[in-house]
Amino acid sequence: MKTGAYLAGTGFFVPARIVTNQELSELVDTSDAWITARTGIKTRHLIDPKYPLTTVDMAEQAAIKALEDSQTNAEDLDMIVLASASPDYRLPSGACLLQNRLGAKAACAFDIVAACAGSLHALAIANQFLDGKKYKNILVVGAELMSSAVDWSDRNTCVLFGDAASAAVLKKSKNPEHGFVDFDFYADGSQWQNILMPHGGKVQMKGSETFKFAVRALSAAAQDILEKNNLKPSDIKQVIAHQANLRIIEAISDRILIPMERFMINIDRYANTSSASLLLTYDEAKSQGRIDSGDWVLMMAVGAGFVWGVALYKA
Repeated sequence: MKTGAYLAGTGFFVPARIVTNQELSELVDTSDAWITARTGIKTRHLIDPKYPLTTVDMAEQAAIKALEDSQTNAEDLDMIVLASASPDYRLPSGACLLQNRLGAKAACAFDIVAACAGSLHALAIANQFLDGKKYKNILVVGAELMSSAVDWSDRNTCVLFGDAASAAVLKKSKNPEHGFVDFDFYADGSQWQNILMPHGGKVQMKGSETFKFAVRALSAAAQDILEKNNLKPSDIKQVIAHQANLRIIEAISDRILIPMERFMINIDRYANTSSASLLLTYDEAKSQGRIDSGDWVLMMAVGAGFVWGVALYKA
């Protein structure tokens, strides 16, 4: 079983400002009980208007932590891949702005857009480039300023999201038992209207349709990648799932027969941070000692499009 690139270091950044469900109930017709029952969210981190941050500001902070964690100098980066649906500018790319901020002069840099599944797609891109001889150190970042993308008068969407950035430095694995083993990706463009953000507009979502699709799609993808790699649900020690909705994760847990205690959960504290979610969740799981060397880790994410994917990682 061939392994690929490994996560040499990770890090994340969230704004200091914490907004509770109770605070949102003073803005729109909702309540703590309503939000918690439907999503599992209790709080979220949002930028403070008094101390504004941009997507790249947050990306820079997360990247610095990942570089430090991996003991990598920015000058040694070969590539930067930034996943974001809320960039600072339409042009230039956030990755180029980040390259300049970090002083990563040797790195090529580009953005990708895959909504909440962006960082998983970026990890797969990095893994493929590291399979050759040219690239040795690749920085993957997921960063979202979701507070700028939601309609704060729409109680069905504004309560769901938080601002954050997360990052990972990937290197080619020297240990054949350590790194990414497999990725599977899918898309169904016929579902494009279920989550969309028009030019100059705000996020629009059909919640019920999105919920049902996410459960079906991720459950099937997880079962397929396990079967393909001759693994059983009991082999998976930790599931790193995009934190979109606790009820979605609970439904997936039931379907794929992996108990909830093996899922890292932080949606209650951060809400849905879109492309920042996956690596933020991995970093917390790692820092809490939930992932040991040799453990099988299953990653999964779904985003607007719909696009979705799963990955197998050997820690």
